[in-house]
Amino acid sequence: MRIDLHAHSTASDGTDSPAELVAAARAAGVDVLGLTDHDTSTGWAQAAAVAVQTGVSLVRGAEITCAGRPGTLHLLGYLFDPDEDELRREMDLARGDRVPRAAEIVRRLAEAGYPVTMQAVLDQTADAATLGRPHIADALVAAGAFPDRDTAFAEVLYDGSPYYVGHYAVEPARAVRLVRASGGVPVLAHPRARAGVSDELIAQLASAGLAGLEVDHPEHSAADRAHLGGLARDLGLLATGSSDYHGRGKPARLGQERTDPEVFAALVEQARGPVPVLAPARPRA
Repeated sequence: MRIDLHAHSTASDGTDSPAELVAAARAAGVDVLGLTDHDTSTGWAQAAAVAVQTGVSLVRGAEITCAGRPGTLHLLGYLFDPDEDELRREMDLARGDRVPRAAEIVRRLAEAGYPVTMQAVLDQTADAATLGRPHIADALVAAGAFPDRDTAFAEVLYDGSPYYVGHYAVEPARAVRLVRASGGVPVLAHPRARAGVSDELIAQLASAGLAGLEVDHPEHSAADRAHLGGLARDLGLLATGSSDYHGRGKPARLGQERTDPEVFAALVEQARGPVPVLAPARPRA
């Protein structure tokens, strides 16, 4: 069974619509797909409608932006109740603050001579999508300033660059507790792809209710994976694997990194909310 628990659609910074994402998962031979757009559940309904017709089991979730030191870190929340007031409020605050943040990044870039406007960024963003730096990168690419998203991030959009601007983000331990309170299962996304995610912080989050670590990820080296796998064992955490697929926005392929079926079963067992894994309406051909 091929299980990929971290993928993005145009509801945030992916380039496939939720429906296209599920179809792409089917074509890639993925049996279980996690839809985890940034700070939103708006893509769930469209993805679910296609999942039941394609034979892909859908795990509905979100990648929740949390405050880091420095920058931000990300928490994957799976199978949570999207109507739980406090968690929804925190995600709404993060989503809302991304708009003035993007405008300030654009202002700084334009002042430095880069060919970008806020309208150009919005033109790269799907309706109701969570706005992020990848959309600014897409506008810069469209204007010919950079050849692709990765180059734009490496040169001007990285954390700590002269153009970087922070935005509201919930404290990570609070996010863990809110996901649990909403019946969901919290897993720390790509810990070694973010600065400031120490073993000490992971241990603190485990004490707050963290369920797992995303160990196998395209941005993790073999040494990263070995270390995180050992840390997960020491802390009693689940070790997941995911592609972090963004369509054309990143080179990762759906199903490139996968979660062991036994780990997935243990993750689902921890869910206590009203949102189950959405199984297909009929077996896959």
